[in-house]
Amino acid sequence: MTRTVAAPGIQPASAEDTRAVFAGLLAFNQAASGDALDDQPVNRVIHDATGRVVAGIAADVCGGWLMVHALWVDASQRGQGLGQALLADAEQQARTLGAHAVTLDTFSWQAEGFYLKQGYEVFGRLQDFPPGHHRLYLRKPL
Repeated sequence: MTRTVAAPGIQPASAEDTRAVFAGLLAFNQAASGDALDDQPVNRVIHDATGRVVAGIAADVCGGWLMVHALWVDASQRGQGLGQALLADAEQQARTLGAHAVTLDTFSWQAEGFYLKQGYEVFGRLQDFPPGHHRLYLRKPL
């Protein structure tokens, strides 16, 4: 028999409420792991001659892993090695910060082939995310 638990007082969360949830989880995680999960940012950009951002990577080192959140190259700049250079630079920065591996995710219409060429392996696929596509999870040892 499935037991239904009443959930009194559930309501939409404000931005302040959401920060409180994350702060509570952070305190719980720090009690269990010390500072092992402290984020160390590894963010880089490339500007063109006019100062416009044409490529960048947003990542951090957490728990001994480089976690790449976003890697973007403007369509006009693709094929020139900027993505490869940014990823290699982030990996080197991560090594300096003590990371032993990298993880990231991408969508089926994005850059699976690019990451495979950089030595990443797919370790998970979430089908129909969004419907008709899939989300891929990749990793690479450093």
